[in-house]
Amino acid sequence: MMQAYPAVTAILATVLQVFLVSCSPSVNTASPVLPSTRQHPAAMEQHDVAGIVLSAASKQKIGNKIWQNESGGTTAGLTHWNTGEEFPSIGIGHFIWYPLGFKGRWTESFPLFVAYVNQHKPESIPKWIMANKHCPWPDKTSFTRDFHGPRLQALRHWLANNVSLQTDFIIKTSRQAIPNIMRSAPSAHKERIRINYQKVSTTAHGTYALIDYVNFKGDGTNPSERYNDQGWGLMWVLLEMKDTDSGQAAASEFAAAAIRCLDRRIKNSPKARGEIRWRAGWHNRCGTYAKPF
Repeated sequence: MMQAYPAVTAILATVLQVFLVSCSPSVNTASPVLPSTRQHPAAMEQHDVAGIVLSAASKQKIGNKIWQNESGGTTAGLTHWNTGEEFPSIGIGHFIWYPLGFKGRWTESFPLFVAYVNQHKPESIPKWIMANKHCPWPDKTSFTRDFHGPRLQALRHWLANNVSLQTDFIIKTSRQAIPNIMRSAPSAHKERIRINYQKVSTTAHGTYALIDYVNFKGDGTNPSERYNDQGWGLMWVLLEMKDTDSGQAAASEFAAAAIRCLDRRIKNSPKARGEIRWRAGWHNRCGTYAKPF
């Protein structure tokens, strides 16, 4: 399986060469407070994003690792509602699904996944999901009460039997991250982002880290996913990274930078959210980025 990754990193490098603009690199390694970003005119930003090609074995390993990260690789963990959150987390990637009337700051990813499956394997989707644009459980209490009911059992069965579809969706989302970031990042930081992305992508576990982190905490371009004007998605981690060599050193620094960004998120977060309770789990997940497969 390891032999599949040189091709992967070569393709990632090609994608970066095509999509990233070349600017003077920033020498400031401190995490900046980015200004509000404005999109370029749509006509200037039409890109045909090339695919990230992975072997079936490589995709299976990445998908299973993400599943393990999110819920210990359990079937029960495919439908979960975290204490203190207003929505459930669905699938190996814990895609979030908002109940009717709730408008959160986070990107709602489960409907995006359903739309993706509807394009590729529509016959597999349970009918009740297609009939419900919004999460049908208004709160955790009703969700927990119905946990062993027919709808959630059918949902878990569907998800457990379509891990590859979920993995493909996660990879597709990750593939879109760099063009999104390069449209949003201030020009003074773009070269640093490009260089750090390339450095991390030169190892198998670095490639996994880039794929997993976008699913875990987003690409960092959503202005609502910030506290005190500072975010924690991929863009912010690449900016947070200190200068380092490619390969293992870059993977280790990416892991450390992700931890620093998430610690800053906890510090900046509203105290009522109690985000410190997730600190240990977040640290453990980021720690996997520094460990070779």
